[in-house]
Amino acid sequence: MEYIHRSLERKFLKMSSAFKVVMVTGARQVGKSTMLKYLAQDTGRTYVSMDDADIRDLAERDPKLFFQIFKPPILIDEVQKAPALFEQIKIICDESDERGRFWLTGSQSRKLMKQAGDSLAGRICVLKMFSLSEKEIAGRPDGIISDYSIDSLIKCSRDIPANNILDVYTRIWEGGMPDMVGMDSELRREYWNSYIDSYLMRDAVDDNGIVDTAGFRKFLRACAAFSGQLINYNDLGTAAGVSGVTAKEWTKVLQSMGIIFLLEPYYSNELKRMIKTPKLYFCDTGLCAFLSSWTSRDVLMNGAAAGHFLENYVVAEMNRNVSYGEKEMNLNFYRDTNQKEIDFVVETDGVLHPFEIKRSASPERKAIKVFSLLEKADRSLGNGGIICMAEKPFPIDSKNSLIPVNIL
Repeated sequence: MEYIHRSLERKFLKMSSAFKVVMVTGARQVGKSTMLKYLAQDTGRTYVSMDDADIRDLAERDPKLFFQIFKPPILIDEVQKAPALFEQIKIICDESDERGRFWLTGSQSRKLMKQAGDSLAGRICVLKMFSLSEKEIAGRPDGIISDYSIDSLIKCSRDIPANNILDVYTRIWEGGMPDMVGMDSELRREYWNSYIDSYLMRDAVDDNGIVDTAGFRKFLRACAAFSGQLINYNDLGTAAGVSGVTAKEWTKVLQSMGIIFLLEPYYSNELKRMIKTPKLYFCDTGLCAFLSSWTSRDVLMNGAAAGHFLENYVVAEMNRNVSYGEKEMNLNFYRDTNQKEIDFVVETDGVLHPFEIKRSASPERKAIKVFSLLEKADRSLGNGGIICMAEKPFPIDSKNSLIPVNIL
């Protein structure tokens, strides 16, 4: 299969020129190894995988000998399987000022982050990778918009087909796992079954010590059912037949595995009566759709959860932009005790960019009235708008626009 360029490439190479160690983490099968092997082509960098039992045994038994055989600069795949390497990497780093000597990949886990942080503090940059975005699949990985002005939106949309609800829900239903690009429905179903059994359940047991695998499966499905909603651990626990305390712990496990993320509410001392409960979203809507038993794009698109899935998709795409982008950006949502809500707010350079998400191609312009709630915050209010099914960007007023879903 032809290599698909990733938005993370730019940031990864920049960090490699500044840090001695760069590690890419993320959920299983999102393309971490593929990207790093592509970037390592024709560079003379050694490649070694800890999936090889003999190599892994050597790494754990004698890390010093390991690096005599496999010399830096090196790409070590699945480094979480050989934690003994971290101390030796630290020693080698301290012997030289050379940058980018160690490229590491690791399936996301709390244990890995602690091991790397404890051993390589000050020497390592950790980057997170997600499954394929719409931009990456469309072949425009560098098209991340930062100011959301109508001029930027129009410029970005010039070489993109007109937005179309069928295309959007195809992307939502299929998800972004690289191995699944081009798969038909039957193959996709078996892929997800295998993914859950071979990776998620095994990691839950091996890395996180979860014994109640049946309960964890139910919990995974419960999270899919509650996607896009304010998180309620008691409700999630009830759906899985476990306590609210266990549900909270399992939520942390799924976060650490890169399966879900929690979107925190925007908070400011100037804004009173704010709620403090986060929302739950899936990093990949394809997995969420599979767990929710939506068997086709059309069934999902015409079902009761269509709006929730669109919201999850948009917020997940924005989460990728925030993670891969050049600027420091924060992603939150707004909700107060009067039930007034803004779907999400991007903060960058002290400016708040508010957004609503609507499934309509011609949403009512009054939806942006809620943005005025942010005027009391100690921040400037910048460009924003309504992310919707409009075919092309269109101005609403001087700061807000109708924004087609497919240009995110």
